[in-house]
Amino acid sequence: MPPAPRRLLPVVLALALATAASAGTIVGTVSAEAPPEPPGAAAAGDAYASRRYKFVEKIDYSRLRDFVVYIDQPVSEVTPGAPALAAVTTQKDANFEPHVLPVAAGTTVRWPNEDDIYHNVFSMSDTKEFDLGYYKKEKTPELVFDKVGRVDVFCAIHSKMHCIILVLPNAFFASADARGRYQIRDVPPGTYRVRAWHERLPGRTLSVTVPAEGEVRADFRLGVETLPKS
Repeated sequence: MPPAPRRLLPVVLALALATAASAGTIVGTVSAEAPPEPPGAAAAGDAYASRRYKFVEKIDYSRLRDFVVYIDQPVSEVTPGAPALAAVTTQKDANFEPHVLPVAAGTTVRWPNEDDIYHNVFSMSDTKEFDLGYYKKEKTPELVFDKVGRVDVFCAIHSKMHCIILVLPNAFFASADARGRYQIRDVPPGTYRVRAWHERLPGRTLSVTVPAEGEVRADFRLGVETLPKS
């Protein structure tokens, strides 16, 4: 493509700057809320100190991680294309890293094994069924995740190996950091359904209006108290 004539360069530059400026950023925090204790629980004493329950692990809701926040709808103005090799889930020390991997639909995920032992990666999720078979370091399988939804992945050999591929409708998502903070950049202006997700808590959706430039804040607090009581 020939370069633009010199007299058109200011116009081209102005259009480029206007396009870049016509996008906002969604920022905020996401955290978990513990359910209230049942009546009389405190007065009953700490049964967890007994021999019977001392190895039972309680959930510390303040320390939950792996929250994901995303725009839960198609974004017609911009449809970012996922690169062919956009994401990696590594098998290391008999674990999957990361435990939760959010990707846009159409993303290819690579599955390297960095251990000196065999793993067999598989999923029986409705969103994506597959079995990569036994392998060590001699190959790195790749899979395209083209259907929106949650994919639970396991190893057929090791009982504690589990990860989640969270396939999302677009590339406007973010994983919260260790302090629960997230940021979704370059969002076209408009009103969107923004959803916060965690694997063991009900999600929450907010309507968020994104400005043509600047930031808009959306904070989330997730807990089982939002579920219907029976």
